[in-house]
Parts: sequence; structure tokens; C-alpha cells
Amino acid sequence: MALADQVYGFFIPTVTLMGIGAHKELGAQAKALGMTKPLIVTDKGITAVGLTEQIAAILREAGIKPVIFDEAIPNPTDANVHAGIKAYKDNGCDSIVSLGGGSSHDCGKGVGLLAAGGGKIHDYEGVNKSTKPMPPFISINTTAGTASEMTRFCIITDLSRKVKMAIVDWRVTPNIAINDPLLMAGMPPGLTAATGMDALTHAVEALVSTIATPVTDACALMAIELISKYLRPAVANGADMNARDKMAYAEYLAGMAFNNASLGHVHAMAHQLGGFYNLPHGVCNAILLPWVEKFNLIAKMPQFVMIAKAMGENVEGMSDRAAAEVALEAIKTLSVDVGIPTGLKQLGVKEEDLKTMAENAQKDACGFTNPRCPKLEDVINIYKWAL
Repeated sequence: MALADQVYGFFIPTVTLMGIGAHKELGAQAKALGMTKPLIVTDKGITAVGLTEQIAAILREAGIKPVIFDEAIPNPTDANVHAGIKAYKDNGCDSIVSLGGGSSHDCGKGVGLLAAGGGKIHDYEGVNKSTKPMPPFISINTTAGTASEMTRFCIITDLSRKVKMAIVDWRVTPNIAINDPLLMAGMPPGLTAATGMDALTHAVEALVSTIATPVTDACALMAIELISKYLRPAVANGADMNARDKMAYAEYLAGMAFNNASLGHVHAMAHQLGGFYNLPHGVCNAILLPWVEKFNLIAKMPQFVMIAKAMGENVEGMSDRAAAEVALEAIKTLSVDVGIPTGLKQLGVKEEDLKTMAENAQKDACGFTNPRCPKLEDVINIYKWAL
């Protein structure tokens, strides 16, 4: 193998601010980036609880004049992004502040791509399709799951195809990410559970990825350990700031892992459920995770033993196979404990749609680093297992 084939990149934001009260540094950071009129990309729910105005006020105090676009929707669409770039241009904006969870960040990234390079968001589907740097970009996170605030991934639904487009581009990585558990305290239990299981999926898929490295393994394993310890208490009591703080670190570590080791067929398949039925991404990941990894088990047995240990399971004296299967059961138990539905049928998924979704999943870029190469029939069967 040539040396060039062994070179790995590592992508993270230039600056990340973490810890209780980190969002109060926004004004200084925005000025440092030269922002004068940023578009705040967020959603109606964030605005309704007063958080959008709170963030806008911090910017105004720093002499910056924000414009609010709170039209981001769950599973943001091509139409959503195109409405965002219209607001950006109509108001003469020069930068972006995304506020919320993955949907707001992904919508903001889409706006940034079009602000820099023009065209339609579909032009950027795939890997590193952009050619120009995005405007200054700060992402402020309010969930502990997607890690979109710090990754080079942007997932946008193509309404005409009912497919989630995977945009993987180092230029969409925000300049500055802010993870403040104070902004996460208002998440309801269901959202806390779904985003936490999303983070667990990121860590597991990164650990068993075909391009994992010792650096990404370290991030993934610590993320799994933290999620196993702190997701349950964060769901049980949203005001538990220690649990919120640890989950903020966990989702960021999981983001560091998958941002560089990529993902696998859990995400490739979950994207189709989101695109086809507009289902919540974290819930889809949580339901699919143990079943996809059951398929992957023989490819990465030692890594699944590591997962079992990171989740606090006693596997001493067990064979690798037995210990690996304990990891899958631990994932299922955590999912049940935090209230995730146990099957896709509960979400309205129909068996007659599985073949179409499986065909689309086989084309999803996230599946390229899955440790085992499934045939179309395998993907259909995994969907059936998860029903």
C-alpha cells in the first residue's frame, strides 16, 4: 500500500467554547470573526422560548446587527435552504449564526454553501463539492446529539426524491462552536433521549468504521462511556446540570470521532427513513443501531468487546463473541430505559417501502465506511429485523 493511502485528516472547528455560561462569549467571538450583520438560522420553537432574542441581544450589545431567520424545520429541506439564502441576500447579511440542534446547523450550513458558491443546494451533494470558503460561521448548540455544530457533515432532504442528501465538505465546518449546557436544560425528555442515542450511534459507528484511527477510537470510547453513565439521569431530570454538562462533552467527542472516521449503515438507512417519512433522526438511529451492528458483529468483534466494557458491562471471562453480544444488549437496554420506541412499525414504517429505502441506502455516502459490505437483500433484512 502506498504511503498516501495511509494518510488521515482530522477536522474540527478552529475554536470550540464549552462549559456552563460559554454562550456569553458570543459577542466577542463574533467581533473577532468580523461579523457585522449575521443571519441567525434557527427554528420557531427556539424563538418561542425566548432563546433567539437572548442570542440576538448578545450580538447587539457587541455592536452587531443580526437578522433572524427562524424557519429551519426538522429534517431541513432544499426549499428550506433556498428560503434561507433568499433571506441572507435580501437583508445584506455577511455571516451566519446557527442556533439550535442539527436541523438549524444543517440549514445554516446549506445557506453558507450557497452564499459562497451560488447555485442550488443539490450541487453540493457528495464529498467536497464546494470551491469557495463560506462566510464567517458560529454554531450555538442547544441539543446533545447531532454534533452538527462542529462537523463537516450537512444533511438536507431533497423533496422531489424523498431522499436525504449527504453533503460532506470540510468547508462547512463552523469557525466557532459553542456548547453550553445551560442552553440544553430546556430539552424535554424525549428530545434528550433521541439526541443522546444519536450521539451513541455516532460513537459506535466511528469505532467500527473502516477508517477509524487511534485518535477517533479514543474519542468514541470516551463518548460511549459518558453516554452510558449520563444519558439516563439527563432524561430523568433535565435540570441535572452535571448530567447535561457530561452529555455535552459526550456528543462533542462522538462528533470528533465520526467527523473523521465517518459513519456506517445505521446512518445510511436512517437517512432514508427521515427522507421517506420525515421521522426524527435520533429515534431512527436508536432503533436501527443494534440491528445493523448485529450484522456488523463478525467484522469488528474486538471493537464490540470495547463497547461492552465502555458501557460498564462485566465481560470478564467471556469469549469475544459473547462479550460482543453483551454490547448489543446493553445498547438495547439503554434505548428502552430512555423511552425510545422498540420498532419501526411504531413509527408507521411500511414493509412495502423497505426495498426502495434499501436501494437508496446503498447509495448513501455514510455507508461507504461500514465495516461489512451488505448486499441489497441484507439491508432489506436489517430493516425487517428493526420493524
